[in-house]
Amino acid sequence: MAKKQNRKVVFRLNFSWIYFILILGIGYMLMNNSGPGPQKVEWSQVKQMILDGDVKDVHFVRNDYKGSVTIRPESLGKYSELFPGGQLPAKSPHFTFLVSDKFEAEAEFENLNSELAITVPDSTPVKLYMENDAKLWRNVLDWLIWPLLLIFMWIFMFRGMSGAMGGKGQGGPGGGIFNVGRSTGKLADKNSVNVTFKDVAGLYGAKEEVMEIVDFLKNPQKYTALGGKIPKGALLVGPPGTGKTLLAKAVAGEANVPFFSISGSDFVEMFVGVGASRVRDLFAQAKEKAPCIVFIDEIDAVGRARGKNVGWSSNDERENTLNQLLTEMDGFGTNSGVIVLAATNRADILDKALMRAGRFDRQIHVELPELKERKEIFEVHLRNLKTAADFDVEFMAKHTPGFSGADIANVCNEAALTAARRNKQAIDKQDFLDAVDRIVGGLERKDSTIMTASEKRTTAYHEAGHAVVGWLLPYADPVFKVSLIPRGQALGLTWSLPSERKIHTKSWMMDEMCTLIGGRVAEEIINGEPASGALNDLERLTAIAYSMVQYYGMSDKVGELSFYDSSGTRGYEMTKPYSEKTAELMDKEVKAIVDEVHARTLKILSDNRDAFEKVAKLLLEKEVIFADDLEAILGPKVKTDENE
Repeated sequence: MAKKQNRKVVFRLNFSWIYFILILGIGYMLMNNSGPGPQKVEWSQVKQMILDGDVKDVHFVRNDYKGSVTIRPESLGKYSELFPGGQLPAKSPHFTFLVSDKFEAEAEFENLNSELAITVPDSTPVKLYMENDAKLWRNVLDWLIWPLLLIFMWIFMFRGMSGAMGGKGQGGPGGGIFNVGRSTGKLADKNSVNVTFKDVAGLYGAKEEVMEIVDFLKNPQKYTALGGKIPKGALLVGPPGTGKTLLAKAVAGEANVPFFSISGSDFVEMFVGVGASRVRDLFAQAKEKAPCIVFIDEIDAVGRARGKNVGWSSNDERENTLNQLLTEMDGFGTNSGVIVLAATNRADILDKALMRAGRFDRQIHVELPELKERKEIFEVHLRNLKTAADFDVEFMAKHTPGFSGADIANVCNEAALTAARRNKQAIDKQDFLDAVDRIVGGLERKDSTIMTASEKRTTAYHEAGHAVVGWLLPYADPVFKVSLIPRGQALGLTWSLPSERKIHTKSWMMDEMCTLIGGRVAEEIINGEPASGALNDLERLTAIAYSMVQYYGMSDKVGELSFYDSSGTRGYEMTKPYSEKTAELMDKEVKAIVDEVHARTLKILSDNRDAFEKVAKLLLEKEVIFADDLEAILGPKVKTDENE
């Protein structure tokens, strides 16, 4: 026979029910108090009401010398004009009156009932109810109940807000309105941080730099013995989704030290002085836990460059918080064992005082992963996925250039969902390719009514124009796939595999612009006029042309000048760093570049019109074609150093 276990049942009070009961109580009281209250009349009027036989009863308070009158229901209509708007009260009493301290209630009402028996023989005598001090105490309670109820609700409201106003968190302080200035940073002790460098795929350069920080925390004497100073802070800079937060956790896990994490926006509150107070409290807690790491995510929320013009670009509360952060980073000792890590993707807008030596001593760039790094990231996210036996990880790594670690994680998850929708037992290559298409281009729309026959034909020639020009130009990125299936806002898409080089030549930019305008030129050849489908292409084309002239100095007439603003401060200025004459010259140069690109693209498609039309017809037939189909029609792609 199984042993019976005693289970302790714990009942917890749910404050939501208290709020609900309070709301019902207030609603009931308001409903009972709705409508007009009793009207004040003179004693002479009350006497006449009694003698007319209209009074049902009278309540009289001895010590207060005050009475209330209840009128018989059938007689209420006679006194409607005494109430505001003629609205009769829904409940008694209907009238109140005052008398002097010499008033003898019993005698007066005995005489009135005697007269009433004479004037109205069949009437019912008026009942007199004499009350004492209890009525007074009830009036006192009526006055006190509302303030007490408001105080009670105020207490519970602020208890409920304690979580949002500096409430208890993991390692955080107690909540409440009076603790709003306490730090909201979350503390993970050294035993709970289980992320190490083994869990961070890729990021070779960044990991090499942060390993020095780990060594500082593990063996500080190694550096201080030679007179060196442990760095105070490091700034992780890189695009979103590249793993900056994960890298900071890995540093804490490798060093086996406590880890404080907080967002830059957590410092900024609507209350004056709260941000600075939270900064002080955060560093006070960090010193107690030293050696430790303080990680501030999205530090640009609080570390933005301070504005020069008050009311134009400044925020006093944010700047006070930044000033306190600067002071704290200078305030604690250099060998205290507290290292501040911060992450941002907008390092160009941070305040210069925050970036100087002695505060964030070094910047660690966390860039988008290269081919080998993407392969490792795929392998990390594929650990828990059931993939097909012939799945090629390197193939997917090659076909996801420019993807961050977060993007790759999203691709893996989307591929698993796609395979599940198709009732597959394992995830294959096609599921991953469809996941990439969905993430890049949007959800596939299979409704045949999206495009008419003429629109589908125009779209096919438009995409064929992109594909043919991109395939024939030597410096253009190689075309991987062309699709006529609508996705998102696009009616068709041409996928290219962009080069992973950091530096691009003028030849590459010219070929890229020809590829972009290839769709528009194809429409002009086939239809004799352009259409509106090239909006995004023209936007990107214009951006490249202006960057060539304004930023990269690739214009002979403008010369080797660059008006690029790397500091991000020029946005607050009302003037341009060049004259109107120079602006007109730049516009002319951009127009000349675009005209040259258009003429070159028109010549390419006209000289290869037969092949161009074959590609368009094949696309109309199959809806999706790949590089092999293009190679069969146009021959092998000419490769250069730019697209190898």
